[in-house]
Amino acid sequence: MRAGPALLDLILPRFCAVCGVPGDTLCETCRGRLVRIEGPRCDRCGAPTAWPVERCRECAGRRIAFATARAAVVYDDAARSLVAAWKDRGLRNVASLAAELVSEVVARPSAYTIAFVPSDADRRLTRGHNPAERLAAALGERWELPIVLLLARAPGVRPQRGLPLADRRRNVRGVFQATRAAPREVILVDDVYTSGATVSAAASALRKAGARRVEVVTFARAVR
Repeated sequence: MRAGPALLDLILPRFCAVCGVPGDTLCETCRGRLVRIEGPRCDRCGAPTAWPVERCRECAGRRIAFATARAAVVYDDAARSLVAAWKDRGLRNVASLAAELVSEVVARPSAYTIAFVPSDADRRLTRGHNPAERLAAALGERWELPIVLLLARAPGVRPQRGLPLADRRRNVRGVFQATRAAPREVILVDDVYTSGATVSAAASALRKAGARRVEVVTFARAVR
């Protein structure tokens, strides 16, 4: 027999991943705490700015392989708690919540194919899933676009967490390879944009495989 949602909630009660109150995975109060990135921003990397700019100080002077990057929310304490529950505590339904927020804030990109940043094999084995892949699948359903496996990731790469910006860029250089020819335009999905090093390295691999425009979409974005 399959247990219904009410019975599952009784056996396995749910709590808000941010504040811990019983109820939905993200309570309405904490949903309201998530800071949407809707105001002026950098046209290239999507960082919030005082007024619209083509390139902000964060991405000016850098060689960036993607055309644009957009995120739904600021990666602050509330978003960090939600992402930690999603990535490290196995709350896979956060992907659908993240896709809902992305679709509310981020305009659907012009490309017709969605790819995702592949996770390290060891971390995927530990987590049992790849959050970026699940977010891509949820966005594909909302935007009615196909998800295509376009990238592979080299094994044994040190995690990005905790590394300085320059080390992050060096750490992922050459890590991604295309598994097939890429379409001319691609939407590249990841869960969090921290420094942009990972998505830029992945976009570079797609460009080498034939993509001419890569539009990055993430759930959250670090703001400095």
